[in-house]
Amino acid sequence: MTAPDTQSADQSPAQRYARYRARTAGNGPALLDFQTLYDFELDRFQIEACRALEGGSGVLVAAPTGSGKTIVGEFAVHLALAAGAKCFYTTPIKALSNQKYADLVRRYGPGKVGLLTGDNSVNGEAPIVVMTTEVLRNMLYAGSSTLGGLAFVVMDEVHYLADRFRGAVWEEVIIHVPDSVRIVALSATVSNAEEFGEWLQAVRGDTAVIVDEHRPVPLFQHMLVGTRLYDLFVETGKGKDRQGRLNPQLQRMAVEEVRRAKVNQGRRTGHRRAPRPQRFRPPPRPDVISRLDRAGLLPAITFIFSRAGCDAAVQQCLQAGLRLTSKEEAEEIRAHVELRTADIPRDDLRVLGYGDFLAGLERGVAAHHAGMLPTFKEIVEELFERGLIRAVFATETLALGVNMPARTVVIEKLDKWNGEAHVNLTPGEYTQLTGRAGRRGIDVEGHAVVVWNPSVDPMSAAGLAGARTYPLNSSFRPSYNMAVNLVGAVGAERARNLLEESFAQFQADRAVVGLARQVRKNEDALAGYAKAADCELGDFMEYAAMRRALSDREAVASRERSQNRRAEAAKSLERLRPGDVILVPSGRRSGVAVVLDAGVGRRSDGPAPLVLTASRSVQRLSVQDFPRAVEPVGRVRVPKSFSPRNPQDRRDLAATLRAKVPDDAAERRRRRDTPAVDDAEIGRLRAELRAHPVHACPDREDHARWAERYFRLERDTEQLRRRVEGRSQVIARTFDRVCAVLEQLGYLEGDTVTDEGRRLGRIYNELDLLTAESLREGLWETLEPAELAACVSALVFESRQSDEAAPPRVPSGRVRDALEAMVRLWRELSDVERDHQVSFLREPDLGLAWTAHRWASGDDLDEVLIDAGLTAGDFVRAVKQLLDLLGQVADAAPEGSRVRTTARRAMDAMRRGVVAYSSVT
Repeated sequence: MTAPDTQSADQSPAQRYARYRARTAGNGPALLDFQTLYDFELDRFQIEACRALEGGSGVLVAAPTGSGKTIVGEFAVHLALAAGAKCFYTTPIKALSNQKYADLVRRYGPGKVGLLTGDNSVNGEAPIVVMTTEVLRNMLYAGSSTLGGLAFVVMDEVHYLADRFRGAVWEEVIIHVPDSVRIVALSATVSNAEEFGEWLQAVRGDTAVIVDEHRPVPLFQHMLVGTRLYDLFVETGKGKDRQGRLNPQLQRMAVEEVRRAKVNQGRRTGHRRAPRPQRFRPPPRPDVISRLDRAGLLPAITFIFSRAGCDAAVQQCLQAGLRLTSKEEAEEIRAHVELRTADIPRDDLRVLGYGDFLAGLERGVAAHHAGMLPTFKEIVEELFERGLIRAVFATETLALGVNMPARTVVIEKLDKWNGEAHVNLTPGEYTQLTGRAGRRGIDVEGHAVVVWNPSVDPMSAAGLAGARTYPLNSSFRPSYNMAVNLVGAVGAERARNLLEESFAQFQADRAVVGLARQVRKNEDALAGYAKAADCELGDFMEYAAMRRALSDREAVASRERSQNRRAEAAKSLERLRPGDVILVPSGRRSGVAVVLDAGVGRRSDGPAPLVLTASRSVQRLSVQDFPRAVEPVGRVRVPKSFSPRNPQDRRDLAATLRAKVPDDAAERRRRRDTPAVDDAEIGRLRAELRAHPVHACPDREDHARWAERYFRLERDTEQLRRRVEGRSQVIARTFDRVCAVLEQLGYLEGDTVTDEGRRLGRIYNELDLLTAESLREGLWETLEPAELAACVSALVFESRQSDEAAPPRVPSGRVRDALEAMVRLWRELSDVERDHQVSFLREPDLGLAWTAHRWASGDDLDEVLIDAGLTAGDFVRAVKQLLDLLGQVADAAPEGSRVRTTARRAMDAMRRGVVAYSSVT
C-alpha cells in the first residue's frame, strides 16, 4: 500500500482535488472507481500501469521494493470482479500466498477469495484465487476446469524466474496461459526490464513495460566503524552538478582502524615472546542495536548469513540485558504469543525452545530464519509489523519473503557462504537486502548500515550501494515432467516450437545476433587481410597454407621425438642401481650425481631416483629432469651406514664421487643427441615450399605477416561460428534429448504419451523420472506406510552437510533393500542420460529416511529432532515436501496398486503435531 504524495501535504482540499483531477485525466471508470478504495493518490507509474490494463494490455511493472507494485496487481483483481471474471494471484512462496490471501479477504470478504498452496485448499473456485506459481503450472498441464473464466494472472515477484531451481515454472506459466488471459508481471528493479518486456510482447502480445526507478522512501547509506556511524557518501557540487562520492572521512577512519589494529597486534608484553595477534572483534551486536536506538533508527533488521548466528545474536542481547520494550508492550507480546501457540502441546513447545523465544520477544528482539518453526516465524512477522519487535536478526531469505520492512537494515558482512565457498554479495543481493529499509507511509527515509571490519573496503560497499539494478537471466530448461505434459497436450513438434518461445531462447538468440554481427565484421577484415597478402608472383595464401602445414608437421614431429625421448628416459631410469654415477643434463640439479635409491614404483608418473650431487645436495629427481635417456658414467660404493641426513656422510661420498668421475664427464654432459632425421612428410613439404613461385618474392615476409593475421582471425571467427551454432535452438535440442530418453524408457512413443508417461506427468519433483521408474518397477509395493515414507523421503530431501559426512542411518530390512534398489535404478537412469547428453537426476539423498520413518511411526517430536540433527523449521519443511510428493505418488500409482493406499496412510500418519499446526513452509 502506498502513502500520500508528500508534496500535497500542505495544500488545501480544493488544490489537492484539482491536482488529483489533472493527474487522473483520461482514466477509465474502473480506475476512477478503484482509486476510491484508497485514502491516498496513486503514483504516476501505478496510474500508467492501471491505464494499460484497463485498455486491454498486459503489463510488466519493474520498480524498487516497497514502491507499491502490488497496487497494479490489486487493480487486476478489481477489473476481474467488475467483469464477473476470475483473477489468479500467484506468488513464489507459500508464506507470501498466505499473506496476500489475508489481505484480499480483509478487502473483499472470504466468499470471494480462495487459496491454493498445496498445503491449503480454501474456496478454490472463488473469483479471486491466491496460489503459488507451481499450483498454476500444474493446473495448466492438467487442463483444470478451474481455469474457466480466467481473465487475469498476476505474477508477483516475477524476477524469481532467474532462480536456478524453480525459475522454469514462471516461464512455463507465461508461455502456456491462454492467449485471452492478461498477464500482470510485477518485478523488482532489473537492468534489462525492457528485454524481458520485449519477450513478453513476443509471446503474450500487447504488453506495456513500465519501469520506475524512483524509491518512494529515500535510502541513506552508512557504515558503522566501532560504534561511530558514518555516512557512506557525501554530496559535492550544487544543483544539477550535485553528485555523491565516497566519504573521505570514512576512508581515513577505516585506514586508521586497520593501522591501530596492526599496532596493537605487534605490541609485546613483559614476556619474551609477542602474544598471538588478536583477531578483529566487531562491535557486540547489543551495542550495535543500542547505537541504532540512540540514533532513532529502530526498528531494524540485521542480516546475518547464518542461522546459528541469528540465534546467537538474540542470546547475546538477552545476556547483555538489552530491553527495547515497555512493560505494557511485553505483556501485549506475551498475550499474542500465548494465543498463537495455544494449540501446540506444552511438551512440544519445550522441545522447540519456546522459553528463550518468548524471552527475546518480550524484550523486543527475535531471530527469523528457515530453521525456525513456521508458526514462530509468523509470530515474529506479526509482532514486527505491529511495531512491538524492534530488532530482528535474519538470514537473507527474509529479503525474498514476506512483506516485513524496517526503518533500518544492517548488513554484518559483504560476503556469505553459498554452500561451497565464501562469495561476495552481488549488487542485486545488496539491493534486495537494503530494499527492506524504509516503511512507506511511516518513515520519511530508510537507512542501510554496513558494519565495518578490516576485510570490508568502504569503496566496495560504495560500489554495491551505487549499483541499483541487476540483470534478469533465464534459468529455463525442459524437464521430463514438462516433456510428457507438453507432448500429451500439443504434440512433440508444437511442444518444441513452444519451448523455442522461452525467455531463455530469447536471450540466447539476442546473444546470437551480437555474435553473428561480429562474425560478419571478421569476414570483412579477412577479405582485407587476404588482399594485403596478395603477391604478383603467385597465390600467396596457398603458399602461406603450405608454410603452416610444414610448421604444424614439424611441431608434431618434435612432440613425438620428445615423447619418445621421455619414454626412453623412463626406461633408462628403471635400470639404475644404487652407486651408479649419472649426469643430470639440465636445470638447477644439473651435473654429476650418484644414485642412492632407484625410486622405482615410488610415483605413478615414473621412477624417481634419490641422488647425491657433487655439491653434497640430496635430491629426489623425476622423469622430467631427463629429456633423454641416461646411462651411468661410472660407479662408486655407497657405504651401508650412509645416511642422507648426516653432513659428514654426504661430504665423504661427494668427495669420492668427484674423484671417481673421469675428467671428460663435463664433455659428456654437453654432448647432444644426434639430430633426428626428418620424416618423409617434412621433406616433401619443404621441397614443395622451395618450388613454389612465391618463395622467391623479395617481399615474402611482409606478405607472410598479413597471412598470419588472416589465419589467426580465421581461427577466432570459426570459434564464433561454433558459438552461434551452439546457442541456436539450444532449448529445442535439449527438449529433443529429453524426449529421446523418454522414448527409450517407454514413456513416449512419438507424439503419443504412454500410460507410464501419463503417470510421470502427475509427478512434479526434481527426481520425477526416478519416482516414476520406482513406481513402474514396483520397488515400494510391499512397504508399510512408515517404510514408504522413508523411501520417498530420499527423493525430496537434500542434506545441508558436506559429502564427507558420515553415511546416514537408514532403517534395516525392506527399507534398506528398497533404498538400495532406488540407488541402483538411479545409476541406470544416469547411464541413459549420459548416452543422450543430458543430466537432470541427482543421487537420492538418504539423510531423512530414518527421521521420516520414526515420525511416521508415531515417535515423539523431541526424540525425532534430537536424533535427526534438524531444526524444527527444517524438519517441518522437509516433512511438508515429503507429504506433497506422497500425494503425487498416490495419484500417479497404477490402478489397483497397493502403493496408492499406503501413500495416503503414510500422509495421515505424518500430518500430526508440529506438521499439522504449521500453516506455511
